[in-house]
Amino acid sequence: MTTILQRSFFARSTLQVARDLLGMRLVRLEGEQRLAGLIVETEAYVGEEDLGCHARAGLTPRTQVMYGAAGHAYVYFTYGMHWMFNFVTEAEGFPAAVLLRAVLPTDGLDVMRRRRGRAADSLPPARWTDGPAKLCQALGIDRRCNDLDLCAPGAEIFVESAAPILDASVTIGTRVGLYTVPEPWKSLPWRFRVDNPSLLEA
Repeated sequence: MTTILQRSFFARSTLQVARDLLGMRLVRLEGEQRLAGLIVETEAYVGEEDLGCHARAGLTPRTQVMYGAAGHAYVYFTYGMHWMFNFVTEAEGFPAAVLLRAVLPTDGLDVMRRRRGRAADSLPPARWTDGPAKLCQALGIDRRCNDLDLCAPGAEIFVESAAPILDASVTIGTRVGLYTVPEPWKSLPWRFRVDNPSLLEA
C-alpha cells in the first residue's frame, strides 16, 4: 500500500532526502489524468555556502521558495528554455533543495510521449524523462508549479512511497553541469542515481 510522503520526510538532511527519494513515485495530477514516474536520479543543493546552489545569492525573489517550508516545489527556468523541478528540504529559513534529475515513467505514458514529441518516437520510455528538463516537459511542470505544497491535501503534485532501493543499486557521484563552480563544491558527491532504472518494477 502506498502513502503520500509528508512534510517530515522533506524536513531532514538534504543529502538523506536526495538518497531516500530514489525509488519513490512522483505524481502529477491534471484533472482526471494521472502522470507519474519512479524517481531514479537526484542532486542535493545545500545552503548559502554551497556555491553550486542558487542560495549562494542569498534571499532573492527567485530563491525565496528555498527558504520556506520543506515539502514545497522550487521550479526555476534555465538556459532560456528549460524548467527544472526541486523539492525544498530542511528547516524553514535554511535554503536547501533536491533537484529531480530523472524518473522512470509509469503512468500517463501516452501524454508524456506526445509532450516529448519526435524526441521520444524511437526511444524507450525511460529515455523520455532521463533529464531534469525532459521530465518537466513530459509532466507539464512549469512556473505555475513553483511553490506548490507537495504535502497539502488535494495537492496536484506529490510523492508516493514505493519499495526502497538498496545501497548496492545506487551510484553516488558529482553533480552535473557545475562547470564554473569552484572546488570543493564542484566535486562534492551529492548526486544519487539508480544503477539500472529499467529493472525497477512499474
